[in-house]
Amino acid sequence: MATENSTRTRPATRQKRTDILEAAVEIFGNKGSTNGTLADVAEQVGMTHAGVLHHFGSKQKLLLEVLAYRDQADVAELVEKHIPGGPELFLHLVRTAFANERRPGIVQAYTVLSNESARDFFEERYTTLRREVTEAFHELCAQEGVTEPDTVAAASASILAVMDGLQLQWLLHPDIVKLGEASEFAIRAIVNSVLHPAPELETYVREAGQ
Repeated sequence: MATENSTRTRPATRQKRTDILEAAVEIFGNKGSTNGTLADVAEQVGMTHAGVLHHFGSKQKLLLEVLAYRDQADVAELVEKHIPGGPELFLHLVRTAFANERRPGIVQAYTVLSNESARDFFEERYTTLRREVTEAFHELCAQEGVTEPDTVAAASASILAVMDGLQLQWLLHPDIVKLGEASEFAIRAIVNSVLHPAPELETYVREAGQ
Protein backbone atom coordinates (compact mmCIF):
# COMPACT_ATOMS: atom_id res chain seq x y z
CA MET A 1 0.00 0.00 0.00
CA ALA A 2 1.34 3.44 -0.88
CA THR A 3 2.37 5.57 2.05
CA GLU A 4 1.70 9.29 2.34
CA ASN A 5 5.38 9.97 1.67
CA SER A 6 5.56 7.78 -1.48
CA THR A 7 2.35 9.30 -2.82
CA ARG A 8 3.81 12.75 -2.31
CA THR A 9 7.15 11.99 -3.97
CA ARG A 10 5.95 10.10 -7.03
CA PRO A 11 4.74 13.15 -9.00
CA ALA A 12 8.04 14.86 -8.22
CA THR A 13 9.93 11.80 -9.45
CA ARG A 14 7.91 11.71 -12.68
CA GLN A 15 8.55 15.41 -13.19
CA LYS A 16 12.28 14.97 -12.63
CA ARG A 17 12.37 12.17 -15.20
CA THR A 18 10.54 14.41 -17.65
CA ASP A 19 12.99 17.24 -16.96
CA ILE A 20 15.90 14.88 -17.64
CA LEU A 21 14.32 13.61 -20.87
CA GLU A 22 13.66 17.12 -22.15
CA ALA A 23 17.24 18.13 -21.35
CA ALA A 24 18.53 14.97 -23.02
CA VAL A 25 16.49 15.65 -26.15
CA GLU A 26 18.13 19.08 -26.38
CA ILE A 27 21.65 17.91 -25.51
CA PHE A 28 21.69 14.81 -27.71
CA GLY A 29 19.70 16.58 -30.41
CA ASN A 30 22.36 19.27 -30.72
CA LYS A 31 25.52 17.33 -29.86
CA GLY A 32 24.64 13.80 -30.91
CA SER A 33 24.76 10.64 -28.84
CA THR A 34 28.55 10.51 -28.86
CA ASN A 35 29.47 14.08 -27.96
CA GLY A 36 26.53 14.66 -25.65
CA THR A 37 27.23 13.36 -22.14
CA LEU A 38 25.26 12.50 -19.03
CA ALA A 39 27.22 15.25 -17.30
CA ASP A 40 25.81 17.75 -19.82
CA VAL A 41 22.29 16.54 -19.12
CA ALA A 42 22.85 16.57 -15.36
CA GLU A 43 24.17 20.12 -15.44
CA GLN A 44 21.16 21.36 -17.40
CA VAL A 45 18.68 19.98 -14.84
CA GLY A 46 20.76 20.90 -11.78
CA MET A 47 21.59 17.34 -10.82
CA THR A 48 24.67 15.23 -10.42
CA HIS A 49 25.80 12.59 -12.91
CA ALA A 50 24.89 9.99 -10.29
CA GLY A 51 21.42 11.49 -10.00
CA VAL A 52 20.74 10.98 -13.70
CA LEU A 53 22.00 7.40 -13.44
CA HIS A 54 19.65 6.84 -10.50
CA HIS A 55 16.67 7.61 -12.74
CA PHE A 56 17.79 5.88 -15.95
CA GLY A 57 20.60 3.45 -15.10
CA SER A 58 22.89 4.12 -18.07
CA LYS A 59 23.42 6.40 -21.02
CA GLN A 60 22.05 3.79 -23.41
CA LYS A 61 18.86 3.40 -21.40
CA LEU A 62 18.44 7.17 -21.32
CA LEU A 63 18.91 7.35 -25.09
CA LEU A 64 16.26 4.67 -25.61
CA GLU A 65 13.90 6.60 -23.35
CA VAL A 66 14.69 9.73 -25.37
CA LEU A 67 13.65 7.97 -28.58
CA ALA A 68 10.38 6.88 -26.98
CA TYR A 69 9.84 10.38 -25.61
CA ARG A 70 10.45 11.83 -29.08
CA ASP A 71 7.79 9.54 -30.50
CA GLN A 72 5.33 10.70 -27.84
CA ALA A 73 6.15 14.35 -28.52
CA ASP A 74 5.55 13.83 -32.24
CA VAL A 75 1.93 12.86 -31.58
CA ALA A 76 1.28 15.08 -28.54
CA GLU A 77 -0.83 17.53 -30.56
CA LEU A 78 -2.87 14.82 -32.28
CA VAL A 79 -6.34 14.18 -30.92
CA GLU A 80 -5.75 10.52 -30.02
CA LYS A 81 -2.14 11.05 -28.88
CA HIS A 82 -1.12 8.22 -31.20
CA ILE A 83 0.21 7.97 -34.71
CA PRO A 84 -2.73 8.10 -37.11
CA GLY A 85 -4.10 5.08 -38.91
CA GLY A 86 -5.17 4.62 -42.51
CA PRO A 87 -3.79 6.76 -45.34
CA GLU A 88 -3.02 9.57 -42.86
CA LEU A 89 -0.20 7.40 -41.50
CA PHE A 90 1.81 7.84 -44.68
CA LEU A 91 1.57 11.63 -44.37
CA HIS A 92 2.60 11.34 -40.72
CA LEU A 93 5.73 9.42 -41.72
CA VAL A 94 6.60 12.14 -44.22
CA ARG A 95 6.07 14.86 -41.61
CA THR A 96 8.29 12.91 -39.22
CA ALA A 97 11.09 12.81 -41.80
CA PHE A 98 10.93 16.58 -42.25
CA ALA A 99 10.88 17.02 -38.45
CA ASN A 100 13.95 14.81 -38.13
CA GLU A 101 15.90 17.23 -40.30
CA ARG A 102 15.72 19.63 -37.35
CA ARG A 103 17.12 17.13 -34.83
CA PRO A 104 20.16 15.44 -36.37
CA GLY A 105 21.55 14.39 -33.00
CA ILE A 106 18.45 12.35 -32.20
CA VAL A 107 18.59 10.73 -35.62
CA GLN A 108 22.24 9.89 -34.98
CA ALA A 109 21.33 8.33 -31.62
CA TYR A 110 18.64 6.23 -33.31
CA THR A 111 21.07 5.05 -35.99
CA VAL A 112 23.84 4.25 -33.50
CA LEU A 113 21.57 2.39 -31.10
CA SER A 114 19.99 0.34 -33.90
CA ASN A 115 23.44 -1.08 -34.59
CA GLU A 116 24.32 -1.75 -30.96
CA SER A 117 22.77 -3.88 -28.22
CA ALA A 118 19.25 -2.45 -28.06
CA ARG A 119 17.77 -5.34 -30.00
CA ASP A 120 14.62 -5.77 -27.91
CA PHE A 121 13.67 -2.11 -28.34
CA PHE A 122 14.08 -2.19 -32.11
CA GLU A 123 12.45 -5.59 -32.57
CA GLU A 124 9.34 -4.31 -30.81
CA ARG A 125 9.48 -1.01 -32.69
CA TYR A 126 9.71 -2.61 -36.12
CA THR A 127 7.03 -5.19 -35.30
CA THR A 128 4.65 -2.43 -34.23
CA LEU A 129 5.42 -0.13 -37.14
CA ARG A 130 5.15 -2.89 -39.76
CA ARG A 131 1.75 -3.82 -38.34
CA GLU A 132 0.54 -0.23 -38.39
CA VAL A 133 1.79 0.45 -41.91
CA THR A 134 0.23 -2.81 -43.11
CA GLU A 135 -3.09 -1.80 -41.55
CA ALA A 136 -2.82 1.58 -43.28
CA PHE A 137 -2.39 -0.22 -46.61
CA HIS A 138 -5.46 -2.39 -45.88
CA GLU A 139 -7.55 0.73 -45.30
CA LEU A 140 -6.11 2.58 -48.27
CA CYS A 141 -6.78 -0.28 -50.68
CA ALA A 142 -10.35 -0.58 -49.41
CA GLN A 143 -10.83 3.17 -49.72
CA GLU A 144 -9.55 3.20 -53.29
CA GLY A 145 -11.47 0.09 -54.29
CA VAL A 146 -8.29 -1.76 -55.14
CA THR A 147 -7.92 -5.48 -54.68
CA GLU A 148 -5.19 -5.76 -52.11
CA PRO A 149 -2.04 -7.15 -53.76
CA ASP A 150 0.32 -9.62 -52.13
CA THR A 151 3.03 -6.93 -52.04
CA VAL A 152 1.69 -5.14 -48.95
CA ALA A 153 4.03 -6.92 -46.51
CA ALA A 154 7.06 -6.11 -48.67
CA ALA A 155 5.87 -2.53 -49.14
CA SER A 156 5.41 -2.03 -45.39
CA ALA A 157 8.90 -3.31 -44.60
CA SER A 158 10.34 -1.28 -47.48
CA ILE A 159 8.92 2.01 -46.23
CA LEU A 160 10.59 1.55 -42.86
CA ALA A 161 13.85 0.40 -44.41
CA VAL A 162 13.95 3.33 -46.82
CA MET A 163 13.30 5.84 -44.05
CA ASP A 164 16.08 4.44 -41.87
CA GLY A 165 18.49 4.12 -44.80
CA LEU A 166 17.85 7.69 -45.90
CA GLN A 167 18.50 8.89 -42.35
CA LEU A 168 21.96 7.33 -42.47
CA GLN A 169 22.74 8.82 -45.89
CA TRP A 170 21.52 12.21 -44.67
CA LEU A 171 23.75 12.04 -41.58
CA LEU A 172 26.74 11.30 -43.81
CA HIS A 173 25.92 13.74 -46.64
CA PRO A 174 23.38 16.32 -45.42
CA ASP A 175 24.39 18.69 -48.23
CA ILE A 176 23.40 16.12 -50.86
CA VAL A 177 20.54 14.09 -49.39
CA LYS A 178 17.40 16.02 -48.44
CA LEU A 179 15.84 13.78 -45.80
CA GLY A 180 12.29 15.06 -45.97
CA GLU A 181 12.08 15.30 -49.75
CA ALA A 182 13.72 11.94 -50.36
CA SER A 183 11.52 10.22 -47.77
CA GLU A 184 8.38 11.72 -49.28
CA PHE A 185 9.44 10.58 -52.77
CA ALA A 186 10.13 7.03 -51.57
CA ILE A 187 6.93 6.69 -49.56
CA ARG A 188 4.84 8.05 -52.43
CA ALA A 189 6.52 5.67 -54.89
CA ILE A 190 5.95 2.65 -52.66
CA VAL A 191 2.32 3.54 -51.94
CA ASN A 192 1.66 4.10 -55.64
CA SER A 193 3.29 0.78 -56.52
CA VAL A 194 0.82 -1.00 -54.22
CA LEU A 195 -2.20 0.81 -55.66
CA HIS A 196 -0.96 0.66 -59.26
CA PRO A 197 1.55 -2.17 -59.74
CA ALA A 198 4.32 -1.25 -62.17
CA PRO A 199 5.62 -3.55 -64.90
CA GLU A 200 8.24 -6.12 -63.96
CA LEU A 201 11.79 -4.79 -64.00
CA GLU A 202 12.64 -7.11 -66.89
CA THR A 203 10.44 -4.99 -69.16
CA TYR A 204 12.85 -2.08 -68.75
CA VAL A 205 15.88 -4.11 -69.77
CA ARG A 206 16.90 -3.85 -73.38
CA GLU A 207 19.04 -6.48 -75.00
CA ALA A 208 22.36 -5.33 -76.34
CA GLY A 209 22.04 -3.87 -79.80
CA GLN A 210 18.27 -3.50 -79.64
